[in-house]
Amino acid sequence: MEKFTHEALANASVRQLQTLCEQIREEIFRTVSVRGGHLASNLGVVELTVALHRVFTFPEDKIIFDVGHQCYPHKLLSDRADRFSTLRSRGGISGFPKRAESEYDSYDTGHAGTAISAALGIAKARDLKKEDFDVIALIGDGSFNNGLIYEALNSLRVLNTRILIILNDNGMSISPTVGSTHDVLEELKAGNAPLADVRLFERYGLEYMGVFAGNDFESLLPALEQAKEKLKTSSVLLHVTTKKGQGHPFCEQAPDLTHGVSPGKKGKEYSNVLGETLTTLAEADKRIVAVTAAMTDALGLRPFFEKFPERAFDVGICEEHASVLSAALAAEGMKPYYAIYSTFLQRAFDEIIHDVCGQNLPVTFCIDRAGVSGADGETHQGVFDLSYLSLIPNLTIAIPGNLSEFRAMLEMSASFPAPLAIRYPREGEEGAFSPIEIGKFDILHSNMSDIIIYAAGERCINLAERIYQRARLEEIPLTVVNARFLKPLDEELLTSRPERNVITIEDNALIGGLGDAITRCLKNSGKNIFCFGYRDVFIPHGDARGLFSEFGPNDDEIFACVRKCHARG
Repeated sequence: MEKFTHEALANASVRQLQTLCEQIREEIFRTVSVRGGHLASNLGVVELTVALHRVFTFPEDKIIFDVGHQCYPHKLLSDRADRFSTLRSRGGISGFPKRAESEYDSYDTGHAGTAISAALGIAKARDLKKEDFDVIALIGDGSFNNGLIYEALNSLRVLNTRILIILNDNGMSISPTVGSTHDVLEELKAGNAPLADVRLFERYGLEYMGVFAGNDFESLLPALEQAKEKLKTSSVLLHVTTKKGQGHPFCEQAPDLTHGVSPGKKGKEYSNVLGETLTTLAEADKRIVAVTAAMTDALGLRPFFEKFPERAFDVGICEEHASVLSAALAAEGMKPYYAIYSTFLQRAFDEIIHDVCGQNLPVTFCIDRAGVSGADGETHQGVFDLSYLSLIPNLTIAIPGNLSEFRAMLEMSASFPAPLAIRYPREGEEGAFSPIEIGKFDILHSNMSDIIIYAAGERCINLAERIYQRARLEEIPLTVVNARFLKPLDEELLTSRPERNVITIEDNALIGGLGDAITRCLKNSGKNIFCFGYRDVFIPHGDARGLFSEFGPNDDEIFACVRKCHARG
């Protein structure tokens, strides 16, 4: 792709800018087809990003991308076009903004709602240091539902600084945007909004400008120039409309299906089992309701939403609200299932403690993308949930070993009278399992052995099976156990087993998870305990299997431990 400097963009004709947009779209489409990534969201903001790079001077001026699903054109226009083909690969460029990657990325993002707070902080630091540059927060209408946005807006006058908020309104987050904020924006776009809606932004300390066509340079460039001029004296909210997937017909017609593109799936997704099973359970139990925070399709809930629309709730990107909503539904006799990615559940930690578990309410958390999730990087790796959930009273934590066991756990959950968390990776396989009893492990291989492996979750059980087969070849007896409940822990089995050498394997951060729990249980037992999980680092982007081996449980490392234990006799 041809490289454009700020000066070249400033002097380019509209036709030249349009040609550049075509090149950017083709580069994004070509790379995402190979590497995977966020496609439709990035295609939609190409003109907007080109216009920003023409009107503002980066990296002197600062831009913060809320979430970061729309940062690819920015990366191509900054200093990374020659490396863009390495997108989301280990050692390549990230699919999200990364300060360590480029001076053009002024703030790391990955979760919704942080951009305005970050922009305010950067702008206030600028003021205190008596520097002179513009600060821009680029945020989608989906993120505009998030409560953190309004916490930031509430402090705009207090902080007494100036920022430009660009509201990129395409009617979508991952799924179509929902809620009253969405309705207000729709009225603004249609020109039917009451004057009070505009004045609300003014009360926050923003000068509202809108609505402008974000894929049309003739509309967009003058609006940005005007907004830049207004920034000299006040903060501005510039409302632009874009089309998600712009420039590729299929992406335009199916923006939800092309929001995130995978380079290739290897197995059935747990989310499919969730949708199928929950829909079946709801046919027999009218108490069952489904809750999601803007991820209906990604979490497999579309069949449930279509069959039981009156019992299906998408609350937008509001993870904390979804938790309290679930708690209150349960308090009134309903049976809520809150489906969410592991990384996003972190945002609702306080509500899990006080609203759900503090009241001992039967909410079931269906925690998808647990463990290392791969190419989305640090902000999306689901490697902390066992650690932060295990310390909460009243919460039962289940870890299925395969899709079949997950289905059985969901069936069991329908009558479970207390808070329950079921955590699982993206993909898996069907398999055998023994009847499920709360808090009881499942022995997979039992030998006259002095070594026992406790493995939690499908990835780790598969790893333990590989270790078992290697051990058989060297005539090393080995016992393997599916540790399918972290809470309550199967203390009866743990304390009754005769093996002196105990190995734990988990798809979670090493600190605070299964290994720590078993170590506490077997304290003063005289047993040798060896724990394997993810190292104490933020795990970067890359192939999930490679990251699992590099940063987590490693076949060779664990088998070396087995050999040493066997050699000691």
